[in-house]
Amino acid sequence: MRAYAAVDLMGGRAVQLVGGRAEDTRISLPDPAAVARDWVARGFGALHVVDLDAALEQGHNRAAIAALLEAVDVPVQVGGGVRDEAAADALFELGAARVVVGTRAVRDRAWLEELVARHPARVVVAADVRGAEVVARGWTEGTGLDAAAFLGSLDDLELAGVLVTDVGREGRMAGADAARFALLAAATRHALLASGGVTDMADLRRLAYAGAAGVVLGMALYTGALDAAAVAREFDA
Repeated sequence: MRAYAAVDLMGGRAVQLVGGRAEDTRISLPDPAAVARDWVARGFGALHVVDLDAALEQGHNRAAIAALLEAVDVPVQVGGGVRDEAAADALFELGAARVVVGTRAVRDRAWLEELVARHPARVVVAADVRGAEVVARGWTEGTGLDAAAFLGSLDDLELAGVLVTDVGREGRMAGADAARFALLAAATRHALLASGGVTDMADLRRLAYAGAAGVVLGMALYTGALDAAAVAREFDA
């Protein structure tokens, strides 16, 4: 299992939110590129970047993304508000190794198929979940889709993986729901990246045992609850 350090962007800053709510910002750092360099210096071999403003259709952080991608030499997957081919193409041109798509991918299968055909094995589909339901548009809207069924429906596509965020636990360090992720990992043939609630090394080991191919880490890293160097040593494959 590979650990990804998260760099979430809002207003040009690297932030960590509780439950995805801007009004509950716990971490706010002025230089996302410096943050990314620091995670790489501590041993992380991959990063996960999310443009929260773009996800919420409140602008974008394209300049900060460009600076971040220029600053590091590890693979970086980038998402947030990627709802058309132009947005995906722009991120690939900036140097993103993978692009993460959520809201439109969930609702527009034909568009997703076209995007994957153009960028095989470089698209990650994000299935943000609240309970068993997939949610969309920055976690603000329910879709009525069952998460396991949705993941299974993607098996015929040549994806780089699927990213599942447990939004009820995101940013709260309440412990990862390994049982939920085990069910979802079993529902898809794709590599599953888990996010939400991770607090300690025991959580990480449970997720690896549950079948997660990767884990995206945010609040636990930024607060020091997890030792970044220790995580990078044990979970970098």
